[in-house]
Amino acid sequence: MFVRTVLLATALLLTAPLTALAQSREAAITVPVLRASVAVAGDVVRIGDMIDNAGTSAQIAIYRAPDLGTTGSLPTAQVIAALQAHQVIGVDTRDIKAVTVTRLSRAIEASEIRFQVARALEHRNGLGDAANLSLTFDRDVQDLQLDASNTGPLQPVSARYEPRNGRFDVSFEIANDATPAKLRFTGTAIETVEAAVLTHNVERNEILKSSDVMTERRPKAEVGSDPAARGQVVGMQMRRQLRAGQALRAADLAKPDLVQRDDNVTLIYESAGLYLTIRGKALDNGAEGDAVSVLNLQSKRTISGVVIGRGQVAITVATPRLPLAADPSTVGSADTASISVAASNASPVAPKAE
Repeated sequence: MFVRTVLLATALLLTAPLTALAQSREAAITVPVLRASVAVAGDVVRIGDMIDNAGTSAQIAIYRAPDLGTTGSLPTAQVIAALQAHQVIGVDTRDIKAVTVTRLSRAIEASEIRFQVARALEHRNGLGDAANLSLTFDRDVQDLQLDASNTGPLQPVSARYEPRNGRFDVSFEIANDATPAKLRFTGTAIETVEAAVLTHNVERNEILKSSDVMTERRPKAEVGSDPAARGQVVGMQMRRQLRAGQALRAADLAKPDLVQRDDNVTLIYESAGLYLTIRGKALDNGAEGDAVSVLNLQSKRTISGVVIGRGQVAITVATPRLPLAADPSTVGSADTASISVAASNASPVAPKAE
């Protein structure tokens, strides 16, 4: 009996240090530890947000969270005082001087809002592509900060457009864990197009240069359905007088007249192996590719040709069509005769450059 008692006492003595060590380690692990930075999704900051190992006090709210998407700072002494008020003591501050608190949010940039409104109005009641819509909002559109729980896309649920006055009314919903967030935007929408705009006044028949025009976006209703692009107008001739700042339409422009009525021109006869030039006089105005009447100043005959350059008219020489049973011996004399007639009305010319 004595021996059993001694053995039991020895066992208790051996296990006592181990139990104390375990309790010491557990106490060390569960010591509340202050966090240097905190991020919260809700509108309050709780004890469990501020410290590790908060235990049963974790859900107690002690501060109001900063505004959505912003960060605030709290001195450590102030935090410790707030924790002690709720019987949270012995906090390991780790020599932290202040705790930063950030309110998480869902940010939607103003540019994204404008884009989504334009997408919702695209092709509605006669409107064109979203990229061509100019929007004016009744209230200035700025970047939005929404609660972080609003994770869904910006989904349009209603879009109205009135062509008579250009008014729009667009509503969106953003899905979250509870009731969807709702956004509404109103204003006016105008469809625009890129157009060439005059930099100064121009006269009728003036040939446009690169410095005469610039590119701007203008309302489609102002320009019409045939706006002229800057790359299409340079080198074109004005059909009418226009003022600086006016947008050009295709109907305002024409190919420049390379031949003017009563101007001296060069008539060019060209066929296989033959290139002749003759002096002539234009009887019509004509742009490149136009058919005009000209007077051969040597033969005094009026002929027709095609404008191919400034002051140049191409005359087509008809090649005689021979009968199928033509005598081969007469072919050479017929070709020679037609060439001789053309040559008799032609001025000497240097060989054509190849």
